[in-house]
Amino acid sequence: MTARSSEGPAESPAEGPAEGQAENPAESQAENPAEGSAGRERSGPRRRLSDELAENMKRGWADTERHDIRPLPQAAHTARRRAALSARFPGERLVVPAGNLKVRANDTHYPFRASSEYVHLTGDQTEDGVLVLEPGAEGGHRATIHLLPRSDRDNGEFWLTARGELWNGRRNSLTENERLLGLPALDVRTLAATLAEATGPVRVLRGHDAGIEEALRDKATAETDEELRVFLSEARRVKDDFEIGELRHACAATARGFEDVVRVLDRAEATSERYIEGTFFLRARVEGNDVGYGTIAAAGPHATTLHWVRNDGDVRPGDLLLLDAGVETRTLYTADVTRTLPVSGTFTPLQRKVYDAVYEAQEAGIAAVKPGAVFRDFHDAAQRVLAGKLVEWGLVEGPVERVLELGLQRRWTLHGTGHMLGLDVHDCDRARAEAYVDGALEPGVVLTVEPGLYFQPDDLSVPEEYRGIGVRIEDDLLVTEDGNENLSAALPRRSDEVEAWMARLKT
Repeated sequence: MTARSSEGPAESPAEGPAEGQAENPAESQAENPAEGSAGRERSGPRRRLSDELAENMKRGWADTERHDIRPLPQAAHTARRRAALSARFPGERLVVPAGNLKVRANDTHYPFRASSEYVHLTGDQTEDGVLVLEPGAEGGHRATIHLLPRSDRDNGEFWLTARGELWNGRRNSLTENERLLGLPALDVRTLAATLAEATGPVRVLRGHDAGIEEALRDKATAETDEELRVFLSEARRVKDDFEIGELRHACAATARGFEDVVRVLDRAEATSERYIEGTFFLRARVEGNDVGYGTIAAAGPHATTLHWVRNDGDVRPGDLLLLDAGVETRTLYTADVTRTLPVSGTFTPLQRKVYDAVYEAQEAGIAAVKPGAVFRDFHDAAQRVLAGKLVEWGLVEGPVERVLELGLQRRWTLHGTGHMLGLDVHDCDRARAEAYVDGALEPGVVLTVEPGLYFQPDDLSVPEEYRGIGVRIEDDLLVTEDGNENLSAALPRRSDEVEAWMARLKT
């Protein structure tokens, strides 16, 4: 973001409006729960506005209302999803917030990312938005989206407040949002008061908007609200055509990001893992919205730490680089791909042995992904292969069935072999066990298959040469009518193919 100007939006609000000027809207709205921290700007000199400047800022602005807006590509899908939600909770008011800005430091905020449930049901990504499904007298619901309207120019809101459009950019008008989202749109700043006076059963998606939750404090219960969250989580389990297309794009962009990294490994060697992180981030911002999660750029022994996101270590020739990264599309669907690469371009014999074992485990896991299979089947298939390798190498006492029954392989395999994927990198996480890990796969499910072996630097139970080696291979799989499709297949997986691919990119 740009640096704060000495002529910042707090030029007047800290001391109040000039004589004859309307009350500063930032101060009058700051207590509105839907407005969050709007208007709490405190930097810059605290001078009073002249009447002449206040009047001047009201005049001479062109009408910028847009009349060429078409519905979002996913609008038909979001309407269908809302209909399913309506059918599940007849006669109840349902409230799904996008969330509010979160303070990063003082008067700056983290980049906003709307709640996945809200995005899934509306396609909107703006802060402070709230979807409300109001039960109808004759059944069904009337869905309304509540959003911030355009900044008010008559009272100076658009240039005097921290949320004004001259500071944060133009917002859609409510009419524009109605056309874009296919929903009636109302001013969110009145919603909390409306909900506080509402009667009848209500459920709210918790954890995103404290003001909305406070308005419903005596009307909703944690137990019934959790049922809403579970339903919304399970509703994302089977992806529609739009979602699959977005995930394809995410995987394709991610593959290009991995290629970018390979091309600059020599520069990373001269700096740190952060050069790798920054290189991938550039691709994510150019082709998508952001990274879908914190990039893991783990070189050498850092690869044995599952979620290494500090990315401040050295990148040395002869070491392995475990890169776990995904591009998030502009509609917020993310890829999740891992490759373990030899920094010098060639695996050592021991690195290849460990890598090939993980590859074999992943092949077994991928083969188990098909309609009718239980979700946990691919995990079991991959773990069986890895347990067999550990027994073969003399690192754990067999037989394999004993190792699996006691879970002894988990000292080195550590984690599950995959998870659902979509708007969240770990999608559908509130789904019931019977709908997720114990549920049958069906066409349209998208999941990751990501076995790994990790030999910690201080693990005295393995020979010294193994210590500090971490390998994970991860791909994104779409369950199809007759098996599966690897959405991230553009990236090579077999060790010899990885070496040849890296050699081509470095020439």
